[in-house]
Amino acid sequence: MKDVTIYTTPTCHFCHMAKEFFKENNITYTEHNVASDLEKRKEMMEKSGQLGVPVIVIGNELTVGFDKPKIAKMLGL
Repeated sequence: MKDVTIYTTPTCHFCHMAKEFFKENNITYTEHNVASDLEKRKEMMEKSGQLGVPVIVIGNELTVGFDKPKIAKMLGL
């Protein structure tokens, strides 16, 4: 199983959709709330080059936003 990390904010609708997708598919993930964690916000910006969420890192691949087909492919589902 690849490591899955998601950078989110509490009010982000697409973040909630992504986390629900992970739960439905029994994908374990690490979540970082970039609204309150400034260090993780900086880390996310360095990785993605932007402030948009969700930023999802699967293994060594990164995607911004909730693109369900792309995320499923990255996970090998």
